[in-house]
Amino acid sequence: MKYNLHFYPKVEDDAVSAFSWYEEKAKGLGEEFLRTFYASCSKIQRNPFLYAKVSDEQRRKLLKRFPYAVYYRVIDKDIIIFGLFHCARNPATIEDTLRDRNKN
Repeated sequence: MKYNLHFYPKVEDDAVSAFSWYEEKAKGLGEEFLRTFYASCSKIQRNPFLYAKVSDEQRRKLLKRFPYAVYYRVIDKDIIIFGLFHCARNPATIEDTLRDRNKN
């Protein structure tokens, strides 16, 4: 089955913030972060049920090399990416943010 990939609008903000932080640390590292993020999204699109549920129908895929996770939900033929968060963030804060984003 082919799944359509959609991004919640604030995910762009999440990605840009991480890109900026990594790019500040080393030129080109931000670009590598974005490539890793989009490659992870492609993997999710190919096999969305491969990754573990973290709450209700919310799933998470960890990025390689970077301490970030992509949070998403599968609804029919659609995959909605709701968040891109640093793994050191408070899990309760991540849950609250995801809950708010899933309401809309």
